[in-house]
Amino acid sequence: MIDFSIWMPIVLSFGLTAIIAPMVIPFLVKLKFGQFVRDDGPESHLKKAGTPTMGGIIFLAGIVLTSIVFAWKYPAIIPVAFMTVGFGIIGFIDDYLKVVKKQSEGFKPMQKMFGQLIVTLAFIVYYYKVADLGSEIRIPFTDGMMITMPTWLFIIFVLFVVLGTVNGTNFTDGLDGLASSVTIIVAGFFLVASMKLWPEIAPINGAVMGALMGFLLYNTHPAKVFMGDTGSLALGGYVAGIAIMLKLPLFIVIVGMIYLIEVLSVILQVGYFKLTHGKRIFKMAPIHHHFELSGFKETQVVSMFTIITVILCILGLIALK
Repeated sequence: MIDFSIWMPIVLSFGLTAIIAPMVIPFLVKLKFGQFVRDDGPESHLKKAGTPTMGGIIFLAGIVLTSIVFAWKYPAIIPVAFMTVGFGIIGFIDDYLKVVKKQSEGFKPMQKMFGQLIVTLAFIVYYYKVADLGSEIRIPFTDGMMITMPTWLFIIFVLFVVLGTVNGTNFTDGLDGLASSVTIIVAGFFLVASMKLWPEIAPINGAVMGALMGFLLYNTHPAKVFMGDTGSLALGGYVAGIAIMLKLPLFIVIVGMIYLIEVLSVILQVGYFKLTHGKRIFKMAPIHHHFELSGFKETQVVSMFTIITVILCILGLIALK
């Protein structure tokens, strides 16, 4: 019999998100929270201009409501929910400034970094002072071997993991259903991992999976709504938070390889462009746009990246043993 803490959060968050979406999407349209589309991007994306964004509030609502239902029995999910909502709020403000206030860059880089540091440091304080979880991390492919880091080094390491993961998920959100599909699979990995390592934290993974599946009903190509930074930053907060709670931050490199490739493609593109005074490695970055401009259909790229993530998550489960 499947454990209640596994299937019920998935079903509940899916149902909530699927019900909330048809009510919120027309509201976003009415408020003219339309997506800005780069005119130097793939030509097929120009028709997406005006599609409502900030849709991350839809699946965030599903995650939060489901978490509230389960938090009384499974309090371990609270810090992960905090990371998810905390980064979601940062993304929401960023979206609001760009879409409503017409500030093209949204948050200034230092403002966004400051907000992310505040949320992450609050999480670290809870992790150490309240949960007292220590600074051990599990090494992949070592039959469960753990290493203990000095506190100061662990704090720096956590900051690096969180900021890197959040930026990776942010860059992954560039095609209809891409970030949603990839993160459903990643959440599935953490669901299985949590059942092995810490069953009390499993419901948050089910909540994320269900909410994203409900969101995908409206986010698959052609998308009726985009998640915006509201959603992509929230997903980064979730992935980093759950990985750290389970002492699996190094596993993000495996199961979240797509996030890493996306952010590295941008770093490489910008760096090479500056070094060579105008030359490019990719036709366009992040790398999913390179594949589009190379002749792949948007749905093909999403399917390819999702399948790759499935394979990587299977590898992650092998590395967990």
